Amino acid sequence: MSGRFVRSSKYRHVFGRPTRKEQSYDNIRISKNAWDTNLVKANPQYLAVNWEASGGGAFAVIPLNEKGRLPEQLPLFRGHKAVVLDTDWSPFDDSLIASGSDDGKAFIWRVPQGFTLRTEEGEDVKDVAPIQQLTGHSRKVGHVLFNPAASNVLATSSGDYTVKIWDVEAGSPRLTLKHTDIVQSLSWSANGSLIVTTSRDKKLRIWDVRQEAPAHVSPGHPGAKNSRVTWMGEHDRVATTGFSKMSDRQLGLWDIRDPTEPVGGFQILDSISGVCMPFWDDGTQCLYLAGKGDGNIRYFEYEHGKFEYLSEYKSADPQRGVAFLPKRGVNTHENEVTRAFKTVNDSYIEPISFIVPRRAEVFQGDIYPPVIGTKPAMSAAEWFDGAEGLPPKIDLESIYEGEEATEIPASSKPVSRVPSTSTMLSPPKPQPEPTPLPPKREQAEPVKETQQLSPAFRSPPPSIKEQTSSIAQLASKFDDKEESSSAEDDSSSFEEVPKPVERHPPKAVEKPVPEVTEPAAITRKLSSPVSPTKLAAPVSPPKPASSAAPSSSGISSASQPASAKQSSATSEQVTLQDIKTLLESQNRTISGQSEKIAKLTEEVDRLKGVIGNKS
Repeated sequence: MSGRFVRSSKYRHVFGRPTRKEQSYDNIRISKNAWDTNLVKANPQYLAVNWEASGGGAFAVIPLNEKGRLPEQLPLFRGHKAVVLDTDWSPFDDSLIASGSDDGKAFIWRVPQGFTLRTEEGEDVKDVAPIQQLTGHSRKVGHVLFNPAASNVLATSSGDYTVKIWDVEAGSPRLTLKHTDIVQSLSWSANGSLIVTTSRDKKLRIWDVRQEAPAHVSPGHPGAKNSRVTWMGEHDRVATTGFSKMSDRQLGLWDIRDPTEPVGGFQILDSISGVCMPFWDDGTQCLYLAGKGDGNIRYFEYEHGKFEYLSEYKSADPQRGVAFLPKRGVNTHENEVTRAFKTVNDSYIEPISFIVPRRAEVFQGDIYPPVIGTKPAMSAAEWFDGAEGLPPKIDLESIYEGEEATEIPASSKPVSRVPSTSTMLSPPKPQPEPTPLPPKREQAEPVKETQQLSPAFRSPPPSIKEQTSSIAQLASKFDDKEESSSAEDDSSSFEEVPKPVERHPPKAVEKPVPEVTEPAAITRKLSSPVSPTKLAAPVSPPKPASSAAPSSSGISSASQPASAKQSSATSEQVTLQDIKTLLESQNRTISGQSEKIAKLTEEVDRLKGVIGNKS
């Protein structure tokens, strides 16, 4: 395993757990329209599904707690004169939903209180009517998307190459973003001040919405098929999925301050022909990619400025539409970090729980950071007047305990990672070269360049004489001086203690001797006698040097007495004799064991013969 490293991550072992069909939402007639949309949208209470209906467009709203096979007759949300193409739930009101249709209109709906799909026997099924109509587009409305920070602000994209921003309370469009082709996907920034779009002209546009002008226009995915985009929460990054010229599915990461090209280039996923639907989870910093026409859902973790592949949920059932639940609706008791709803065979919807496997039965605060609650950061009027901000967050631990959601106080909220509009849209400035700091002052507090250090934090500089004397002292410390006596040589701080001879045996000058490190170890194991001369060698003090020799001659062992050479040769002869004796003993043991094995083999053959005769 040397050379292999495993990246540390809390979500490395996240797995997708499917649901049995009995616990799914069965007997559903999903729209067969070919418009590229997710078909389903979810919030903590309801699930919206584009319905295959006659006599105009409709969609169904299914309470999440009503699982199993649904009745044949359902109360539908009717009002459009053509097929419904897209829906979106309000992030701050779980009963408010918007829809866009092929008839060029967007409607606002409210789910009735106590809404249910199951009616009493003999009771008529009543459809739900819209509470408001938003009219202003000349072609079909393909996408609807609520602002994630301001209440009752809605964006709609249309086949007339425009994106309109609506004040839902007033029922009128206030802003218009003009494109040159059909918009294929759009996504808001976390503070609701910017919006990013992809269109059929293969362009990626980042809009300063209230200026009604694109801040950046750059080439997107080069393929001819549809591309998708999602804003990565409070980061100044967006993620896109699309196709290459060779129809390979791609993943792109973009810096909105300089989106001329994706960060690190496009990442090729596979060669499947279906569009990849991206979903960003700001709590876990993970990106989920669900492919149309296949049953797989990949997920990546965003860390250190890039996507790290985690794993993949695989299924044999293909999907046409997928929706992800907002983080405040997950089951914290089962360590569920997110939940997806996928359509299967256009007949039922299957929930998929993505779970962090842990044995602890207490709240796991490290995988559940504070999340966006149901309170907006501002009203629609404040947003159109230019206000910016992030919605307050809630603590999921209070929901885990079964209490009312606790809002995180404004004073303890983390600093927003989404800068102001002017800062986000400006290219990154080059960092100034760091000024070298004086030695031994790394822990000092940073001070602005325009300020001067106070004399209280700095001692007076040393004089020239003090600097000269200190340098001379350092130089004299390493001077080579002649030793005056053997006592001074013994007390020197550079004296080297001689090492044991058996670890580094000296070689004979007249005849080279092979290395005997391993036999020496065998000899020690056998506790064989060793020459007393060899044991005494490391302990013997070094010979005093002559008065004319420098002090460094006491460190090196250049000259060896003749007696040391003789004792070394004697020691080696004893060691070789011990090895020879040991090898002879082992040979005798092996011969004896071979004879016993031969006898046992004969006995086994004899027993086999006896058993064969009896049978």
